[in-house]
This record gives sequence, C-alpha cells and structure tokens, in this order.
Amino acid sequence: MDIRTPLRHAGRLRLAALVALPVLVLSAACGGEDDGLKTGKEVASVPGEAGNASSGSKSSGHQGGTGDKGAFYDAQMKYVQCMRGKAGIKDFPDPKISGYLDWAKIDEISRKPGNEEVSKGGKNGICGKEMSAAMTLEPKRDVQKEYESMLSHATCMRRHGVSKFANPTMSGGNVIPGGNASPVGAPIDFESPVYKRAREACKDKLLDGLDGMQ
Repeated sequence: MDIRTPLRHAGRLRLAALVALPVLVLSAACGGEDDGLKTGKEVASVPGEAGNASSGSKSSGHQGGTGDKGAFYDAQMKYVQCMRGKAGIKDFPDPKISGYLDWAKIDEISRKPGNEEVSKGGKNGICGKEMSAAMTLEPKRDVQKEYESMLSHATCMRRHGVSKFANPTMSGGNVIPGGNASPVGAPIDFESPVYKRAREACKDKLLDGLDGMQ
C-alpha cells in the first residue's frame, strides 16, 4: 500500500484513495488527446460521473476527511516520527504547516538506494498504522475547487509543451486526477527537460495536498 501516485513513477497509489475510498480506474475521457486537450479549452466545473469505472487507478479522495487541521498535523507528525524511527528514514521531512506531506522532499529521498519503500510506510509497511490514522483525519476538501485546481494544472502543463497531459475527471463524486492519458506504457516522458520545466512552471496551480496527484 502506498500513499499516492506521482506521475514520474508508475504503479503507486495515494493513501487517501486506499483508506477512505474505492480504488477507481481512469475513465475513457482521459484516454487520449481529443480536441479539448489540444486547444486547452475546458470548462472549470465538475463534470458528470465517468461511466464504467473498475479497479486499478487513483482518486484524490480529499472530501472524506473527518479531522480538523490541528489533529491532522499531529497525526502526520506521529507518522513522520515513525518513519524516522521504526522505518529508519532519518531525513524524512516534517509535514507542511497545513499537515500535508512534503512530496518534493520525499521523492528525493525515495530515489536513494534502499529507500524504495519510503512512500509505502517504510519496509513491510512498518508505519502503515500511523499513515492510515493520519489520512483518516485529513480535513474535508471542496471537490469543485479540487477539480478546478487539477484542471488548471493540466491546462498549464499542455501550454508548457506536455501536449499529452490529460484533464482530471469525476467518478462516484470523487476527482480522478489527470496526467498520463494512457493506462499502459508511458506516453509522457517524466524525465524529459520539457516535462520538468512544465512541472516547475505549473506547480502553483495545484492546491496544497494535491502535489503528486497528477
């Protein structure tokens, strides 16, 4: 079990989706470069539910949290302390003031040899209990604002040269992040200079806590 899915490395699921919500696939609306993707002309409102969803993909899952910001931050700190102690990741970063984890720093740590499971609660999920406890306390989020944030980010990525970056969609009342439009293979080169420049230019389009979701 993993916390979330960064597009740079396939096959990882964000904990929010795993703990609070059913796991969903990307809908057919994400499956390719249609005219909307090429022109960047989108309507910033939550669309109707995508049909025929089945298991296998990611969902943002932010609307289901039950805790306040203080409780969420404290729970995240317990997870961080577990990662530094039991998991042995001494440089695991503090959460942001908002309580959300600092994924830019965590991604850097995960690229070091021996740290491949840093985003899975440590080796054998040793901190999985603390990880789950923190995410169940995540404050409720506005799905409309979450969708608009991801849509703005996707549009920005395409305008900065990543033409295959797909829009987010909706399924079951939850936001399904966009990004890689193909469930098989990797049509987007996440290590390319163009992609890295676009990520840097568009990072502020995502609300706090959505970094790494698409």
